Amino acid sequence: MSTVTGDRTAQVPPAFAGRRWLLPSAVADELDPDVVRRGRPRRTARDWVVDVCCFLLAVIIGLAAAKTLNNDTATPHPLAVVDQLFGVLACGAVWLRRRWPVGLAIAMIPIGFVSNTAGGAAMVAVFTLAVHRPFRYVAWIGGIQLVLAPLFYWLRPDPDLPYAGAVAFTELLILTVIGWGMFVRSKRQLMLSLRDRARRAEREADLRAEQAQRLAREAIAREMHDVLAHRLTLLSVHAGALEFRPDAPREEVARAAGVIRESAHEALQDLREIIGVLRAGEPDDTGRPQPTLGALDALVAESREAGMKVTLDNRVTDPAAVPASVGRTAYRIAQEALTNARKHAPGTEVTVTVTGTPGDGLTIAVHNPPPEGEVPHVPGSGQGLIGLTERATLAGGRLEHGPGEGGGFRVRAWLPWG
Repeated sequence: MSTVTGDRTAQVPPAFAGRRWLLPSAVADELDPDVVRRGRPRRTARDWVVDVCCFLLAVIIGLAAAKTLNNDTATPHPLAVVDQLFGVLACGAVWLRRRWPVGLAIAMIPIGFVSNTAGGAAMVAVFTLAVHRPFRYVAWIGGIQLVLAPLFYWLRPDPDLPYAGAVAFTELLILTVIGWGMFVRSKRQLMLSLRDRARRAEREADLRAEQAQRLAREAIAREMHDVLAHRLTLLSVHAGALEFRPDAPREEVARAAGVIRESAHEALQDLREIIGVLRAGEPDDTGRPQPTLGALDALVAESREAGMKVTLDNRVTDPAAVPASVGRTAYRIAQEALTNARKHAPGTEVTVTVTGTPGDGLTIAVHNPPPEGEVPHVPGSGQGLIGLTERATLAGGRLEHGPGEGGGFRVRAWLPWG
């Protein structure tokens, strides 16, 4: 619901669209989350009711004081006229209490000291000050009025009350008005703080949802890279062999075509599972069993069928004893390292070494010598190693990569096996 009020346009929340008039203008203005503030907020219906009541209260107290003043024979007539004139001006100034609460309260100090009929307006000014301004203003101005009350009744004694009773009643009234105003201010601040807390909680919930979504997307993207890059390099190798050797024997062509077909089928299956996880929002454990350390032999065999020279040195006697999360991370590291070797060092012999025992951790190292001849640059290089480093870190381990001894490239990772 859009509301145009004077020189400001506000988008009123649904919770306050039907009962905005019940709130003070200052609170309603702060509760509007999308308000464009230009100048002072306009009075609500509640503000008008409160302002009229404050004005009538000041007038009633002033009339009662004027009646008492007229019956007091000790007060000269000219002083009584001046007193009532200041009382009328003070009652009229009550309508300015929202615009200048501090200025009105300060002006009421001398006016209230010389005018008995301005007492009601002075109380309204103190109350407004306590509602709309911090305590330091109330402490100074209220303290001055408390100090001046005994002096006022010493110069102008009340005809109906003794001196001590009049002073005690006036100071108790000032303290009551100040306390009431501070109570109203604290209620408003509590409402605004609850509003801010609710908005902050909503923003934090949105940020957590966005972060969870981003992490899920990163995990899916990492999984797609690790899985599909390996499959696609196999397709590329065999397709390239068929392209450059059209006169190859029929059996070799059939074998390469079979590898291409099977690799494409596996890539589509992996992609289907990842997309299924993305749509369903379920963990990938519900799909096909994820490869662990026990599937490393099959990975090496698949790479050998693609024409790679791979030597596997697996010194782990019981791969099934390796925790599934650790074995899965080790498998992905070996898979990505073999993919990189196939892309950046084709024709070289790759050595995969796996060692480890419970308590000491699992170490996997992949090394390949430098390629023979010039290798064309592969777009997007380095992204897989960044993902592997993050995988190892999330598993509680570490990963190092760089030039190996005697040239070439080496990837070495340590994973906890507790």
